[in-house]
Amino acid sequence: MDPFATALDIASAIRRREVSPSEVAESYLARIEALEPKLNAFSHRADDEVRTAAAKATALVASTDDPTTLAPFLGVPIPIKNLNAVAGWPLTYGSKGASRAPRQHSDPLVDRLLAAGFVLSGMTNTPEFGSISFTESDAHGITRNPWDPTRTPGGSSGGAAAAVASGMAPVAHASDGGGSIRIPAACCGLVGMKAGRARVPNGLIELEGFATNGAVARTVADASALFDVLAVFDPYSWYSAPQPAEPWSVLATRDPGHLRVGFTTKAPLGLPVDPACVAAVDKTVAALAAAGHEVTETSLEMPEQDTFVASFITVWNTGSAWSPVEDWDAIEPLNAALRNAARAVDSLTYAGDVRTVQSMAKGIIRPLVEDFDVLVTPTMSCLPPPVGAWREGIEADPTVGLLNCYPMAVFTSIFNVTGLPAISVPVHHDEASGLPVGAQVVAGPWRDDLCFQVAAQLEQALPWADRHPTLP
Repeated sequence: MDPFATALDIASAIRRREVSPSEVAESYLARIEALEPKLNAFSHRADDEVRTAAAKATALVASTDDPTTLAPFLGVPIPIKNLNAVAGWPLTYGSKGASRAPRQHSDPLVDRLLAAGFVLSGMTNTPEFGSISFTESDAHGITRNPWDPTRTPGGSSGGAAAAVASGMAPVAHASDGGGSIRIPAACCGLVGMKAGRARVPNGLIELEGFATNGAVARTVADASALFDVLAVFDPYSWYSAPQPAEPWSVLATRDPGHLRVGFTTKAPLGLPVDPACVAAVDKTVAALAAAGHEVTETSLEMPEQDTFVASFITVWNTGSAWSPVEDWDAIEPLNAALRNAARAVDSLTYAGDVRTVQSMAKGIIRPLVEDFDVLVTPTMSCLPPPVGAWREGIEADPTVGLLNCYPMAVFTSIFNVTGLPAISVPVHHDEASGLPVGAQVVAGPWRDDLCFQVAAQLEQALPWADRHPTLP
């Protein structure tokens, strides 16, 4: 079967009995076997369990008189990022300090994926605690970009993106605390949707609501259909986003009408922007103007940016707080430094910094309430850097590793703080490097539907689903 088939097409073929879940599983397992040594996208493989789950799905299809009653993604493989628990599998958060003991329970979002019929195909690599935008760790090694193995696939969902871009999975679970869905999507030529705050519940609010779960996919249709599974109401959550009147997969097909589109290619913090990233925005806004939308250049204002960044870092430094670590002496120097910085902050200062980012975020949100319906920016200010580039200078100061990631995250992390929905779409391909380049579309509060609708228009105007890296 085509390793680049969409999840929706695979699910449809299974329901029509054109292919069985077992045949699908074997096809992807063979692909993983062939490519994993080159890319290192997975931190945990469970091939026997995959075959068992696929066999059960195959038997269910064979015994069902009405295939329309089957779960929507029955038999479709999906890997889980190594920051979320799957019962019976180890969860290391990419850390040597974590226990390898099997987890007793799955996270709620994993249970939702299982209820939708997905077959869990393994666990994908992430940097330790998901704290940087390169997927590299002492525990699980370097994950490489399928478009160019000397480059990073981004992070922290780099294993997920590498798996989908290379055809080792049709879609993959991912998560985003500062750009960790959108950055790998941009690096690997995929669609990556960061949900609005509290849109995708998973039991607890993480990083003050900066972080959210989601997926990477090849098409807007797959991405929005995954939203139907993941973006549900949780009555037990402290915060819940308002629910849409229709399924996300239906809303994604709706015409958004005439939109006010703001765009900028100027990065916060004064960072330079690669010409290829500027070209991605230029192509995006040209396509939207041709579709009849009103396009206006603007700027991404971040008042008192030093204060804003410092307050963000106060929250970011706590990212190891819920990690399953048994030996803190075994964690990597960067995360040890971030953890020590977090321990040095008293609770009053922490609460004050949370209040600061909440207050300052209003100024960033305001234009997307008053002036524009969506904002277009580069997803990253640079092309995917070489693997290991984040390590430059860390011998003298481990925290420099985080600073080295700023060019990748400068356009994305702002919208984790604000909680606005944002999607990266692979609208451009850089001829000189052969690498995909993403543009980011941001919508106003609770307008996740607009992100999908604009992305769908761009997918029609600038099709990308047939672009794949050259792999065996």
